[in-house]
Amino acid sequence: MQILSSQNARVKEWSSLLEKKQRDKLGKYILEGIHLVKEALEADADVECVCYELEAGIPAELAAAASARLDVDWIGVSAAIIAKCSDTKTPQPVFAVVRKHAGSAQPLLEAAAGLVVVLDGVQDPGNVGTIIRTADAVGADGVIVGAGCADIYGPKVLRATMGSLFHLPVIHGKLEELLPQAKGRGIRLAGTSLQAAVNCFAYDFTGPTWLLFGSEGAGLSPAVRALMDDGLIIPMRGQAESLNVAMAASVLLYEALRQRHYPGNN
Repeated sequence: MQILSSQNARVKEWSSLLEKKQRDKLGKYILEGIHLVKEALEADADVECVCYELEAGIPAELAAAASARLDVDWIGVSAAIIAKCSDTKTPQPVFAVVRKHAGSAQPLLEAAAGLVVVLDGVQDPGNVGTIIRTADAVGADGVIVGAGCADIYGPKVLRATMGSLFHLPVIHGKLEELLPQAKGRGIRLAGTSLQAAVNCFAYDFTGPTWLLFGSEGAGLSPAVRALMDDGLIIPMRGQAESLNVAMAASVLLYEALRQRHYPGNN
C-alpha cells in the first residue's frame, strides 16, 4: 500500500495525533523511529499501521516483523508525509500508529510484595519518560499516572521511555481512589519529604511498597501527601538543594532493587 499525498484523509488523522486532544479523542498515538516501532511490534501492541519512507523501503530491522505481523498495514509514504507526522526537526524514516490500551490497576493492587511507582502531577515529559524507563530497569510491577502529569502517549515521553512503555503496565488512575485501596491492602505508601526523619537507605523496601512522586515545583499534592505513610529523605553531602524528580525516583528505585535482589551488597 502507498500514500503519497499529504492531503490524504488518513495522513490528516495521523498528523492530528501530535496533539493530546486528538490522541484522547481517537484513542491512538504515534510512535516515531525504528527502535520504538520495533519495541511495539515485539510487545504485540495494538499497532494499526506502520508507515515507512517509500524511497528507502521497510527498514531492515523491521523486515521480519513486516512478514510476521499480517494484522498491521504496512504503508509506503512520501518524505513530506513523514515530516508532517513527526514531532522532530529531523524525522525518522518510519512511524507507527498504535491504539491505546487502558489497562487496570487491579493486578498492581494484588501483587504480592509489589513495587509500584505513582506519579502525581509530574509535568515534564522527560521526567515522566525517564521514571517509566527506570521502573522498567529495576523490575517494578508498574507505574500509575495520576492527574496533572505529562501525557504518557506524547512524543517526548515516548522517546524518553525508550520502549519501556511496552515492558510493564503504565496506566492512568485516580489517585484519590487507588491510594486508599492500596492502604487497605497493607501496601505502604512512601515518598520523599524534606520533613522526613527516615533516611531512604535505612527504609525497608522489601514489603509491598508504592513510591509516590510529585510535581517538579510543588511536590506531592496535599491530598496525596495526606495519604502517604512514610516520608523519606535522600541524604546529600554536597551543596545541591535537591534532586530533580526523575533522579530522586532512580535513587529510591535502585535502593529497592538492592534490598530485594542484592541484600548482601551493602
